[in-house]
Amino acid sequence: MSKYIPAISLTSAMLLWSSSFIALKIAFQGFDPMVVIWGRMMVGSLCFLLFLPHIMRVRLYRADIKYLLFMALCEPCLYFIFEAKALELTTASQAGLITAMLPLLVAVGAIVFLGERVTRTTLAGFTLAIAGACWLSLAGERSAYAPNPLLGNFMEFLAMVSATGYTLALKHLSARYSPLFLTAFQSWIGALFFGFFLLSPEINLPTEFVLVPTLAVIYLGSFITLGAYLLYNFGVSKIPASKASAYVNLIPVFTVILGFMILGESFTGAQYGASLLVFAGVYISQRRPRRLDGANATTQ
Repeated sequence: MSKYIPAISLTSAMLLWSSSFIALKIAFQGFDPMVVIWGRMMVGSLCFLLFLPHIMRVRLYRADIKYLLFMALCEPCLYFIFEAKALELTTASQAGLITAMLPLLVAVGAIVFLGERVTRTTLAGFTLAIAGACWLSLAGERSAYAPNPLLGNFMEFLAMVSATGYTLALKHLSARYSPLFLTAFQSWIGALFFGFFLLSPEINLPTEFVLVPTLAVIYLGSFITLGAYLLYNFGVSKIPASKASAYVNLIPVFTVILGFMILGESFTGAQYGASLLVFAGVYISQRRPRRLDGANATTQ
């Protein structure tokens, strides 16, 4: 196998995930956000039925049920609630940029819950990225696409906190379960969870299916829920996870480009500066500390 195939797979997954911000904005123009999320989960669940014979062969351990439920609660349940609200209030470009902090949040979560150590450089980068995200939100201007960017970006940050819980649970479970089973479990629990929201009288159920928003929902359920996760899982299985996680930083770049090309979104001058601050924080946090010369030398 070519060494470039995992890189192409991971890059494609990041491009698909970036496009999900655009697809959600389009879908929300035709349907209630909860209808969109439920529709996405249902389409994904139907796609995973194609793999049902393989999934049914998985041995489920009773002790893992609480971790599986916690994983699904974090993502898709809480994650999509926060992200749906975020994309009602802010632009896809700004929401995509907030995702750059996910690797940093995972690092902090690993310290607290997994006992992993972190360097001062990582903490400095995390602080810098948080400052950049706050600046990005405060510099946001109200518009038809972003009626409340400050609150919207905060909601996207909460979505990243949920994604952090998901990632930590996934790391615990991945030693015993295949990525296909874990992703299918998420999708089926998500379809059930968001189905209850449709019973609320406050949810505007669709009376007609507008073509473009409907296609956006189908795209989210198939290409994103199924395609992006499988591409990502394939890439992770071929290269170290630490290298694979670096590809997450492509999401903000792709989202900004797609937001400009498809939705006509743009940043203010201050927001460009804030974006650079976020990227600088992420870059600093992922730098490896340089060893001192002779640090590994043996004592004579």
